[in-house]
Amino acid sequence: MTTETITRHGIAAHATEVTVIAGDTAALEAARCFADSIAGSAADRDRERALPHEEIEAFARTGLWGITVPRSHGGAAVSHVTLAEVLAVVSEADPAIGQIPQNHYCLVDAVRLIGNDAQQALFFREALAGRRFGNAVSETGTANSKTMHTRLVRSGGAWRLNGRKAYSTGALFAHWVPVAAVDDEGHQWLAYVPRNSPGLQVIDDWDGFGQRTTASGTVLLDDVHVDALHVLPRDRLFSPPTIHGPFAQLLHAAIDLGIARAALRDLRFWLRNKARPWADSGAVHASEDPLTLNKVGALIVRLHAAEGLLTRAGQALDAARDAPAGEAAAVSAASIAVAEAKIMTTELALDASTTLIEFGGSQSTLRSYALDRHWRNARTHTVHDPVRWKYNVVGAHWLNGTEPARHASV
Repeated sequence: MTTETITRHGIAAHATEVTVIAGDTAALEAARCFADSIAGSAADRDRERALPHEEIEAFARTGLWGITVPRSHGGAAVSHVTLAEVLAVVSEADPAIGQIPQNHYCLVDAVRLIGNDAQQALFFREALAGRRFGNAVSETGTANSKTMHTRLVRSGGAWRLNGRKAYSTGALFAHWVPVAAVDDEGHQWLAYVPRNSPGLQVIDDWDGFGQRTTASGTVLLDDVHVDALHVLPRDRLFSPPTIHGPFAQLLHAAIDLGIARAALRDLRFWLRNKARPWADSGAVHASEDPLTLNKVGALIVRLHAAEGLLTRAGQALDAARDAPAGEAAAVSAASIAVAEAKIMTTELALDASTTLIEFGGSQSTLRSYALDRHWRNARTHTVHDPVRWKYNVVGAHWLNGTEPARHASV
């Protein structure tokens, strides 16, 4: 069992050794090793809704949670291509576990973009030490998904937080819970709150039919004290233009790619070993059914297209990250490239997971095989940002030169 100490910032820190990953190759190798260690128990976790506390601790010890920290602060600053593949590899093994660090990486990126020197020194050090940043950004019951009621008010030399958050993926497993809030003048802020702060309550009430073990539940904030050092100006995340929005979307696309790969992996096994051919096909084995071969061929072409678009999107993000600050053209190019990848990975994950059940036949619906989890995971995760709007963004940009919107969903 690990022991815990309390740091000077009031956060519980596990006294375990965390690897510091040196570069892209090491990151990919660590992701594959970790994925191998969790893949065999993924169906059981989904079936029993067994929250992956031990798995997340092991994940953090790999050092993968610190791979986006800039080299200037001791991190690997891996390419976006590598980061996307890391999440896709882990998500193929268990997409619920793959989704949990998605917000963490976004919140490390926020520190890079809008944190001052002292904030970067603190939070980058925390990330390299395996400390996890959760998420308390979204709210329900508002006019739309971008509206917030959570309030941050000044209190002497510090701040006070009050509000209610939903879909707080990662917060239950986190050391820090970054909270999006507005002040009395309407300015947006990100308050990085230690998980054990008085007045902060994380409730495990996530009841989604897919991604069941992400613990994407509710966060309550009742007059929570926040140190001034832990408050960042969220308004500056998107103006001037930054890659924060397409960065977040790239990671969502990577998770969907992982789900698609998992469904296709099981489809291949099922067609070779379990499924029967349709009687009219004349085939002896399901893997020889001509209509099956046609559909499988189409899915594999789309898989390779999705992988290529995700790589292209990662390269566009690398170029935009290295461009001069506020370079709108590079950010727009990255946003469009990521939107195209997100369209492909979303539709592939849904189609592959549906085809698995369709071609698997009646046996494939049995709960003992848990094949339905791929579709449930895909359908749950892909409602995060509607693909119908991404088609609109891509078309408007190509046809009319319209710039993409600037927020975390583009």
